[in-house]
Amino acid sequence: MNTIIKFIIALILGTTTIYAQQDTAASLQDIQVTITDIASDEGMLYVGLYNSETTFLSKRYKGTRSKIKDGKVVVIFKDIPEGTYAVSVFHDENSNQKLDTNFMGIPKEDTGCSNNAKGFMSAPKWKDAKFILAGTATNLQITM
Repeated sequence: MNTIIKFIIALILGTTTIYAQQDTAASLQDIQVTITDIASDEGMLYVGLYNSETTFLSKRYKGTRSKIKDGKVVVIFKDIPEGTYAVSVFHDENSNQKLDTNFMGIPKEDTGCSNNAKGFMSAPKWKDAKFILAGTATNLQITM
């Protein structure tokens, strides 16, 4: 009798673990970001994915860079958990691996954000750039 109870408990725990692993795998999606109207193919395009309002534009959750071809770049962030995110991009035309700004901190190089969010006298806001990743892969379009 004691062996049967232990067997049933082990069976229940094993089944729960399998379903938990399947749910985790199912909740991961890809985010494809297509950036168009880039002024030139010179330099690199840096793309940052942010998962928090408090770290938006300061600390990326994931990031990548890409060469530009014919004024366009497509990047894919793979296996991203469901949640709220924002994307920012900048065109490092002179390949110095940073966003160049003037003495007032205004970017000299082109920038963009998800939802084509723009800032007025400041950087774009999280609330304007955020999007929700839930259930399916997401395709974003950013126009520089």
